[in-house]
Amino acid sequence: MDEALSEDALNDLDAVSKQSQLILVHGGGNKVTSFAERLGIEQKFITSPEGFRSRYTDAETVKIYTMVMAGQVNKEIVRRLLTKKIPSIGLSGLDGGLIRAERKKRLIVKDERGRRVAIDGGYTGSVTAIEKKLLETLLNGGYVPVIAPIALSEENEALNIDGDRTAAHIAGTLHADLLLLMTDVDGVSLNDAIVRRMTANEAKNSISNLGPGMITKVYAALEALSMGVEKVTIAPGSHENPFTSAIKDESGTAIIK
Repeated sequence: MDEALSEDALNDLDAVSKQSQLILVHGGGNKVTSFAERLGIEQKFITSPEGFRSRYTDAETVKIYTMVMAGQVNKEIVRRLLTKKIPSIGLSGLDGGLIRAERKKRLIVKDERGRRVAIDGGYTGSVTAIEKKLLETLLNGGYVPVIAPIALSEENEALNIDGDRTAAHIAGTLHADLLLLMTDVDGVSLNDAIVRRMTANEAKNSISNLGPGMITKVYAALEALSMGVEKVTIAPGSHENPFTSAIKDESGTAIIK
């Protein structure tokens, strides 16, 4: 994320914002971990049988997660965008009921021996609905919404949700032309080579050969395509003009229907 908010990247984003309506969904889990550890609260990470790696979010952690993501990280991104006079508004999924999610009651994870075990779901959720009208109002007003991946549960609790899959649901709800998933690698790698273009079926068949971080992004890409997004590109934030180059298929991996 730091590379994606460099001076050059911000200039590139400014150029893109003058040509297209944009929504930014951000991460920042490393900052949550750092802050929690400073408070003496150990963070636990779990891996699903399918290979998804995620933070286990208990009652104390969800408070820290909300504070850091919706507060520190979200507002720092908005501040940086405003230095380029990009009209941006910081939101979480709690604001206006923007993102609704179902709280996971139980999680199936792999223990240290690789066995499947069931644990309490904590305060993590699966996205169920996006408040489309709120986003359309902001976009039509010329604003760039900057969204922290926190959702509102059916019991009106704050839930930790995956950023990539949140972005996929937002893109799908709005029938976006393009979803960019920015990352710290050059794209989807198979047999030690970056694949520049894949169909949805090819992407689905590649999942068993991917690492935990990329698995989530490919799943998010497939979700977005199934919801009507035209194309998803998984691209490096460190590339020169990272947003423009990804839009022009000059970097990353493009996944199409």
